[in-house]
Amino acid sequence: MRIPRLLQAVLVLVGVYAGLRLVFDVVLGQLIPSSLLTMYMFFVAAGVFMVFTFNEQSARELVEPIKALVEDASKRRLRNIVFLLIPLAAGAFVYKRMQPSFEAPLELRTIHPAPPSSVELFGKRFNLLELVNPHRKFEKEDPEKFRELVGEGGKIYIQNCQYCHGDKMDGRGPYAPALNPVPLNFQDIGTIAQLQESFLFWRIATGGPGLPYEAAPWLSSMPVWQDFLSEDEIWKVILFLYDYTGHRPRSWEHE
Repeated sequence: MRIPRLLQAVLVLVGVYAGLRLVFDVVLGQLIPSSLLTMYMFFVAAGVFMVFTFNEQSARELVEPIKALVEDASKRRLRNIVFLLIPLAAGAFVYKRMQPSFEAPLELRTIHPAPPSSVELFGKRFNLLELVNPHRKFEKEDPEKFRELVGEGGKIYIQNCQYCHGDKMDGRGPYAPALNPVPLNFQDIGTIAQLQESFLFWRIATGGPGLPYEAAPWLSSMPVWQDFLSEDEIWKVILFLYDYTGHRPRSWEHE
């Protein structure tokens, strides 16, 4: 007895799915992420569709059972059952996926990763254990110049940073909903208020790709800003971050 083409395609998809789960869950002993499994099955389904419709006759044989189910009057009861079960199955799948989970996440986001002791930026090496903001001294020595530098940092922030971190620095910029995880809320006492300015300089300059490999994977969508901003511009932005939020950067003298 010849197996219908549609059933062959279904069996191939089921077999590949079962094989992937068997290899990852049993052989390798690792859970396969659902997003990765979905991507694999998408390409498998596309390949199966192309193979089973490589000519007109194969395509006709593939859709013949579906066409018969829809058009054949004698299959009315079966058609009604199928048309009832498919929406119910889809609804049950969506409902299950939408249920909230109260379990702890598999990985916790580390807001403040440990920085390296030194880093190479802008073609030179910086010692992060001793690095200070070169503009911070003007806060006491020349308040007028300091306010001018803060204002320049604000312009740079609005032009480059507020799209993600927001015009109120609360992590709710217009691009924030599309990012995972969302940008940090600088107004929160647990973010920049806990850090030295050298830490911010390192994080801004190197962005997400500059995060250390230890304790990976890290989650960050921030670009490498040393490719777009100068060293001086980054220091000015840092002045503006602390000035706007009202926080004081931690200093090495009080460590």
